[in-house]
Amino acid sequence: MPQQHKKQRAHDYSPNRRASSATSTLRIASGAGATGLLPSTAPAPVTTAEPTKAASSSRAAEQSVSSRPAERGVIRVVVADDHTLMREGLRHLLELEPDLKVVGEAADGPEALRVVRQLSPDVVLLDISMPQLDGLALTRQLAEELPQVAIIILTMHRQHPQVLRAIKNGARGYLLKSASSQELIRAIRTVHAGGALIEPELTGSVLAELRRLSQQPGASGSPTLNDLTEKEIEIIRYVARGMSNREIAAQLSYSEKTVKNYLSVIFQKLGIRDRTQAAIFGLRQGLLADEGL
Repeated sequence: MPQQHKKQRAHDYSPNRRASSATSTLRIASGAGATGLLPSTAPAPVTTAEPTKAASSSRAAEQSVSSRPAERGVIRVVVADDHTLMREGLRHLLELEPDLKVVGEAADGPEALRVVRQLSPDVVLLDISMPQLDGLALTRQLAEELPQVAIIILTMHRQHPQVLRAIKNGARGYLLKSASSQELIRAIRTVHAGGALIEPELTGSVLAELRRLSQQPGASGSPTLNDLTEKEIEIIRYVARGMSNREIAAQLSYSEKTVKNYLSVIFQKLGIRDRTQAAIFGLRQGLLADEGL
């Protein structure tokens, strides 16, 4: 090989030449403006940038927002029954549903009153036969103190006077403990939406009793339909049919808030405190007479 070529090859593979090449291809960041060299055989490092505060804050906000609808959609339930097995069974049953959550339990009337006052749940499942303060008396007290809490009587008592008294005291639902799990779940969702539900076995006899009461003359000075506007009478008729605020709003092309405002005025005019009494008033006034009820 000519001497000139040997010198050129030695120049190409000189240590300085190799270092210069490596420096141009394997420079890595190792601080502010600092560089380091890696052997050509070493694997290039993999670096992961730490998230900025803005990115972390954005992800936290997204997680928070994504969790809010689920929380808003959960119906919070308190179970009041003097039988431990019944309470445990109801808890396990209801918490199989993604929109239901048992937030408290009570074994007697005073404890139920305390728990409901403290937690202000959406729905209370209440037995009639409980120590110290029975479910019917407790229903009346809760309806007066916390009218926004929907009460469902869940009991073995199928006597009609018990049902009527529960409804009169402010219960929005009355179910026998022989009801199916799906009937109970439907009842909870119905009363939470502003509707009412009575055990299907008892509906016929209860309506018959309400018809009888509607035929009795009202006391002197009691409110009549003359005290209401045509629109208020129409809303009372829908309430007597058992329609929820949402259903009434859809029927009238109103918002639910407008329906609630109407009902507040109606309650004040009639001197009543809840939609159950409004429904009884409508039946007594014959608003559903043409519907065969």
